[in-house]
Amino acid sequence: MTSDIDATGNGRRDGGRVTITAIAREAGVSVPTVSRVVNGRSDVAPQTRARVEELLRRHGYRRRTGSGGDRAALLDLVFNDLDSPWAVEIIRGVEEVAHEAGVGVVVSAIHDRAGPARQWMRNLRARTSDGVILVTSVLEPVLHAELHRLGVPIVAVDPAGSPALDAPTIGATNWAGGLAATEHLLGLGHRRIGFIAGPPRLLCSRARMDGHRAALAAAGVPVSEELTVPGDFYHAAGFAGGNRLLELPERPTAVFASSDQMALGAIEALRQRGLRVPQDMSVVGFDDLPEMRWASPPLTTVRQPLAEMGKMAARTVLGQARGEAPDSPRLELATELVIRASTAPPATPTGGTTTGPPPD
Repeated sequence: MTSDIDATGNGRRDGGRVTITAIAREAGVSVPTVSRVVNGRSDVAPQTRARVEELLRRHGYRRRTGSGGDRAALLDLVFNDLDSPWAVEIIRGVEEVAHEAGVGVVVSAIHDRAGPARQWMRNLRARTSDGVILVTSVLEPVLHAELHRLGVPIVAVDPAGSPALDAPTIGATNWAGGLAATEHLLGLGHRRIGFIAGPPRLLCSRARMDGHRAALAAAGVPVSEELTVPGDFYHAAGFAGGNRLLELPERPTAVFASSDQMALGAIEALRQRGLRVPQDMSVVGFDDLPEMRWASPPLTTVRQPLAEMGKMAARTVLGQARGEAPDSPRLELATELVIRASTAPPATPTGGTTTGPPPD
């Protein structure tokens, strides 16, 4: 095997020291495996430990130290943005598992921009993370390649497009959730249902739309493109989408928004026009964030287990760091429709409500 380190201990270095990346490459193991040996952890096979320790001695590797001493075990949790309540739920799940395992969590936001993503990668190299959890994040191919080169375990939560680096992915049954939300509205008698979509780059967004359209097709209701408006999961997009649907010559009797925040934005658009929920229009969201039960009115929504998704992602990446293969390349946790007070049968022309679906 060709060594990255010459006889004097030079070659691939970090601040004048031989790096564990170079040791890992020469030993034919992952960076986290070398890190565990360096930090005296027990979860390394004896033969592997002996090979790594011999290379560490041969090249005079010195541990990084700082004000806190030797490096602690760490997970990197990377979001596109952090200004959403659902991000807090995922952080809560990851932190719970990490805390039980004695592992720290570093949370970053890269905003789908090259500068922050590259700075995050530089920081990652410096702290030698034991694993990375990417949440709805998009990294440049060169950064994906660097993660692969470093041998850092990766798990993607709600990935954008096809998962990179053959990483396992964690998600929810978004298609089934979209189906259930729309079937609920159809069951109440709604036939003109507006849909506020999520970011098209995300698989979860497309799955929710596909589930919504499958329910319409099964009920014999044609898909109307004018009733589908774009969104991005945030409140302002729901407000804009709600206004756009209300400006149609024939407005919908119900709206299914692809996130709770967009559902609240749509409700605000209705309120500003003097319309009531659900008397004048029913609204359904997606996520079931904790505060939705206290909304006015309490929001009918599709619950996705965000904290559990965070827990599963943390367990999976920690298992990979121990050399364990994931149970499945794609794990989906079940969604559940939660019916509250924001949905009702559609209003009749006289201002009352129907009692159920119109006769066939």
